[in-house]
Amino acid sequence: VTHSIPACIGSMTINGKQLDNESPVSIFAVNKCYVTVQDGTFFDGSGFAALVREGYKVRSDVNITLEFRTTAVHGVLLGVSSAKVDAIGLEIVNGKVLFHINNGAGRITATYEPRGTNSLCDGKWHKLQANKSKHRISLIIDGNLVQTDNPYVQSTSADTNSPIYVGGYPADVKQNCLTSKSAFHGCLRNLVLTKGQQAELFEFSRAFDLRGVFPHSCPGAEH
Repeated sequence: VTHSIPACIGSMTINGKQLDNESPVSIFAVNKCYVTVQDGTFFDGSGFAALVREGYKVRSDVNITLEFRTTAVHGVLLGVSSAKVDAIGLEIVNGKVLFHINNGAGRITATYEPRGTNSLCDGKWHKLQANKSKHRISLIIDGNLVQTDNPYVQSTSADTNSPIYVGGYPADVKQNCLTSKSAFHGCLRNLVLTKGQQAELFEFSRAFDLRGVFPHSCPGAEH
């Protein structure tokens, strides 16, 4: 067995002596244990998950669905970019959800603005759907639809080639459709990207790079 166990371990003794969990000599990808646990992936606000090492091609159409739970009013949800300007980005800024796309001619944004700054950042699960269809984009949060006019009707394809960065991105990586650098702090689940009839569920445990991300459980209440 070469991979770690998604579990909690406590009260370990060796030769009758209890090990001190509180001040380890070194630690890697170990988090707290939780009294109550929910399905999902916990992002501790310091890192990101990177999926599709060879680069994800958004092109003309993509539909993104996910669920998020956070108490922070800022945080990157998802970004896919190119070395040029083409990109897509999803982020929470001041309690609003922003979906940006750039097909090469200029960035356009669909903004979902809830009634109160904290109403999406209330620690409860919220459903998000972001759709790009050629030059059109829409955003649906908890069933509420926002659409945006795009003046660049001739430009329809986002020719991206970066990995899908979720919850943040490395400092040396350019993301052309994200305004925030704040890493997401909270939980995400059920990330699905659909192109045409092909839907792909992305398991965070299969990410090629995980930093500050704990893929198997989400704290209901911290212990």
